[in-house]
Amino acid sequence: MTTLRTLGMQRQMARKITEIRSLARSHTRTALNVLVGVMRSNDATPAAKVSAATAILDRGWGKAPQAIQNADDGALELIHRIERVIVHPKNPDG
Repeated sequence: MTTLRTLGMQRQMARKITEIRSLARSHTRTALNVLVGVMRSNDATPAAKVSAATAILDRGWGKAPQAIQNADDGALELIHRIERVIVHPKNPDG
């Protein structure tokens, strides 16, 4: 049973999370400039440059989709079968 105190604590936590996000977002331009600086730096290691470039691309374009390959153990078929049985129970063999 949810009490008024619990609801108050949840609202307080939600406000704190919002404040933290807002604070972090206020530093977005600076953080991006740092990443660009690392990516362009002659002193940065190749790994640091790639990491910075990846972070920039992921932020700007979203992460690239990951292809799911079926292993020899048939895991992908099992997942599809579970989906058909649970999500589409009227046609589990389709």
